[in-house]
Amino acid sequence: MNQTLHSKNCLITGATGGLGKEIAKEFAKNGCNLFLTAQNKEKLNLLKNELELNQNSIKIDFEAVDLSSTHQIQKLVERTKNSFSHIDILVNCAGIFPVKPLSDSMIDDFDKCFDINIKSAFILCKEFSKEMIYKKWGRIVNIGSSSSYNGFKNTSIYCSSKHALLGLSRSLHDELKEHNIRTFCVSPGSTKTSMGKRVIGQNYDTFMDPKEIAEFIVYIISFDKEMVSEEIKLNRIN
Repeated sequence: MNQTLHSKNCLITGATGGLGKEIAKEFAKNGCNLFLTAQNKEKLNLLKNELELNQNSIKIDFEAVDLSSTHQIQKLVERTKNSFSHIDILVNCAGIFPVKPLSDSMIDDFDKCFDINIKSAFILCKEFSKEMIYKKWGRIVNIGSSSSYNGFKNTSIYCSSKHALLGLSRSLHDELKEHNIRTFCVSPGSTKTSMGKRVIGQNYDTFMDPKEIAEFIVYIISFDKEMVSEEIKLNRIN
């Protein structure tokens, strides 16, 4: 168990997804109290029960919300603050992956992707960094993508949103580091998740294991002295 993270309060968005679930498990193993959010209440409850079977000493709560709605994001903020006095670690893992050529992409597709992939992260960073600043300790983990650095055909909206998330992360790192808040943008390549199955033209068997990514995230955010690795690209060996 990592003592740096033990008893810290952590909010994870997209918690029932392939990567979000593994991140929740790793934080639970390290004694973090968890507030989980995703869209499906039943899946959240199942995850909560699964985590409590193995880690009954931590507090776990959840709220089902649609992160494309600013109103529901504010509801999430209020519920989280009512349940936990503060959040020490924020993991923005929620995301959607629209796959369409530019000619078929609609403004609604753009708006929904940016609302979930970047606007929700911006609002949550703004809200929960306040208490981190006050406490002089915090971790923000934004889950980017190889698409944060590259452009791929038929994913112009998604790639644009992940570029934006990288820019947000870089700015927050520079702005918040003086308060001992470390902002990380972790950008994995293709991963063995339901989203990964929608990637066209690649061998799914070569994709990364989300459990390994989750373990790596816990490892890199646990350093608490001078060293920081705020921008991390995770690539496949093949």
